[in-house]
Amino acid sequence: MQTAFFITGTDTDVGKTHVTCALLRATQRLGFSAIGMKPIAAGVDADGRNGDVARLLAASSVQPPLEWVNPFLYAPAIAPHIAALEADRPIDLKVIQQALEMLQTLADVIWVEGVGGFRVPLDEEHDTADLAERLGLPVILVVGMRLGCLNHALLTAEAITYRNLHLAGWIANRIDPAMGRFVANLACLQNRLEAPLVGVVPYGEMSDSASAALRLSVLPGFAPAI
Repeated sequence: MQTAFFITGTDTDVGKTHVTCALLRATQRLGFSAIGMKPIAAGVDADGRNGDVARLLAASSVQPPLEWVNPFLYAPAIAPHIAALEADRPIDLKVIQQALEMLQTLADVIWVEGVGGFRVPLDEEHDTADLAERLGLPVILVVGMRLGCLNHALLTAEAITYRNLHLAGWIANRIDPAMGRFVANLACLQNRLEAPLVGVVPYGEMSDSASAALRLSVLPGFAPAI
């Protein structure tokens, strides 16, 4: 098995890293090796590390060179195109593509986590959608289940389709445990999104537990042969 997916979200802070870690655990439970990739990250701790990147590495099967997992890291936790401009280190999509190809030699499945939402600017001309298009991977949409998520999810799905990318599935992440009419909102998305629901991740669960809520069998590459 050799495959990769691009993880995007309806917005920032919808739990993409949490879900990606759960996907990594779920992949390994099926007996496949997996690596989490975060091509672009902004924000570091006192030791110069990014928390999201550290979590993905901890959940991965192997520990590849950091520059493959995270080719572009910026210190301030700000929009990536501004961080790149201030650091005088522009984001190069070719470098990211090459890093992904290197990672694919080390594991069966690569889960590539985007930055922010699907249309976050990366420079004056490109955004995260251009990165997804350049990599050409099936897309998994993480929907942060809270008030307003219906509009965000449908617009993002529309943008993914507009780029001729395959929306392989979507994941409902319960970031607001007090969300009103959760079941009705979930049903609405199931009716309107033309992609399978991979799972509903419970609020506050660790990645090991959250992975049990995911059905990778609905995704290409994981579906059993007929």
